[in-house]
Amino acid sequence: MADCTHTLRAATWALFLLAVPGLARAQGIGRLVFPEQRGMEIRHPTALPRARLPEVPVPATVTHPRPDAAGQWNLSLDEAIRRALANSEVVRVLVGATATSGGRTIYDPAISNTDVDQARGRFDPAMDVRNQFNRQEIPLGIFDPADPGRALIHGDASQDYDLALGLSKTAVTGGSASFNVYANPTYSDAAGLPLNPQTPHTFELGFTQPLLQGNGPRVNLAPIVLARIDTERSFFQFKDAVGEMVRGVVEAYWALVFARTDAWARRQQVEQGQEALRRAEARRAVGLANDIEVAEVRSALANFEAALVSAETNELQREAALRNIMGLPPDGPVPIVLVTPPSAKRLEFDWAGLLGLAEQYRPELIELKLVIEADEQRLLLARNDALPRVDAQALYRWNGLEGRTPDRLNISTQGGEFTGWTLGVNFSVPLGLRQSRAALRRQELIVMRDRANLEQGLHETAHVLATTYRSLAQFYDQYQAFKKARAAARVVYDGRTAQWRVGKTFYLNVRVALADWGNAISAESQALAQYNTELATLEYQTGTILESHGIRFVEERYGSIGPLGRAFRPRCYPKDRRPCPGPPRYPAGTERSENFFDLDAPIPSRRTPAQPPPQSGRLRIEVPERIPPPAPEP
Repeated sequence: MADCTHTLRAATWALFLLAVPGLARAQGIGRLVFPEQRGMEIRHPTALPRARLPEVPVPATVTHPRPDAAGQWNLSLDEAIRRALANSEVVRVLVGATATSGGRTIYDPAISNTDVDQARGRFDPAMDVRNQFNRQEIPLGIFDPADPGRALIHGDASQDYDLALGLSKTAVTGGSASFNVYANPTYSDAAGLPLNPQTPHTFELGFTQPLLQGNGPRVNLAPIVLARIDTERSFFQFKDAVGEMVRGVVEAYWALVFARTDAWARRQQVEQGQEALRRAEARRAVGLANDIEVAEVRSALANFEAALVSAETNELQREAALRNIMGLPPDGPVPIVLVTPPSAKRLEFDWAGLLGLAEQYRPELIELKLVIEADEQRLLLARNDALPRVDAQALYRWNGLEGRTPDRLNISTQGGEFTGWTLGVNFSVPLGLRQSRAALRRQELIVMRDRANLEQGLHETAHVLATTYRSLAQFYDQYQAFKKARAAARVVYDGRTAQWRVGKTFYLNVRVALADWGNAISAESQALAQYNTELATLEYQTGTILESHGIRFVEERYGSIGPLGRAFRPRCYPKDRRPCPGPPRYPAGTERSENFFDLDAPIPSRRTPAQPPPQSGRLRIEVPERIPPPAPEP
């Protein structure tokens, strides 16, 4: 009675602790019972782990320019593309005057590729082993054989071992084969048993084959095909992002060439304005000019200086954008000198050939084709689900028994002595098949929708290519026109300046001529930069930009857990698909890229030989005795 009371108390106390989480925590078992989450637990940002910050110098500004460095980094367009590809774990794309993540990484195709093995895992053999050791001693109330008026509590102890071993394998036809072994040795303390201990055992061999729903290799292999298609889609999405990155590098490169040419032109305007202001003040000192004329020159100079600030800021922003898409810090220890000249050759394209290339190589259209292939596989699965479930089942069983008799003899059955079998056909179907029929209709409509999307993609591609096709002609013709305008503006400016110096015209005419000359230089360089950018854009829109640049993908591998587990040697699996550059495509010149536009000052500024204008005249590439390597740049 005492033992029973103690047991009831312990059980009641355990239930009470489990029912009251707060008291359970007070008793030191809070990890066993978790209370309800009635609030949001938000950690302070300082409690989160810190990330390693890169060593980035203070960015240069128009107010605080980059200090003079003993060297420079002569950067060709091929080298810029190579640096961007080398630093492309996360693919970046150019957006305006900056670069941002394109949402794709070099790991995405390999991550998607793991779904193939997950889908194949359905057909791997499976083994199930269950081992249980049991001991039971259940008390029972019985009459006392010596005194029927009394009752006794008696219990016989029994011990048994339960073994269940099963092997199963799913076939590509949808059938499932199984082999099972059952054994249950039992020993009991009870007397009068015919066999004690006794060991019943059973061997089963079965096979179940679907006849309608789930029947056939095409239906059962469809998940693997879908996984492979998803891997292809991930690869072409990644390829499209890399192509956009290469196009962005080209655009950022030529945008920086334009920005530096524009800054040079604005700098020349400021220098010419300063020269004019000195001349105007000198003329006023000798009585040949008045305060209004000096103020007019000073106003023009202030406007030129404001335009120069804007141009130099744009130059810094464009250089930062190029560094960004290359995966470099916003600024570096040595200045970047661009050495690839732009192409001024008009290229003609076959319109039908462009459409054919885009239809075959454009990643967006390839993805739409893969979507339709995936839709057809899902349509196959939907048609399969709309069928009734009819399974043929076959099972053969061998039963056996062995044990020890009361006279201590071991007896057992012979193999094949006690057998059994089962044959049957199981049928099940939801009446009306409403859910599966609706799913089938839905998938049929999805196929129609995605085929329409492919037609729209081809339609949109034709218009996108047409826009770029027209833009190429526009920018090249504008380049030729601005080139002529620049030459004419130079003649006008030189003439107006000569007339103003002898007092035959107002400075307003000189100011307009100087502004027209600077704007013509800026417009000429911008048109040619846009033309070269559109050439890369056309390659991207046809899906051939990586092939035309010789860029290829290399599959890297890494070791991970294999079929035999972690106790054995790891197996190699796909890790990433890294884009690697091909042979050089863009020639690297011996002068700055801006020099392609013949950057010669119209009238030299009046300066002493000790102070040569660092940014006037034709820009040259300085070649020091030892150029610091650009190792700190990546």
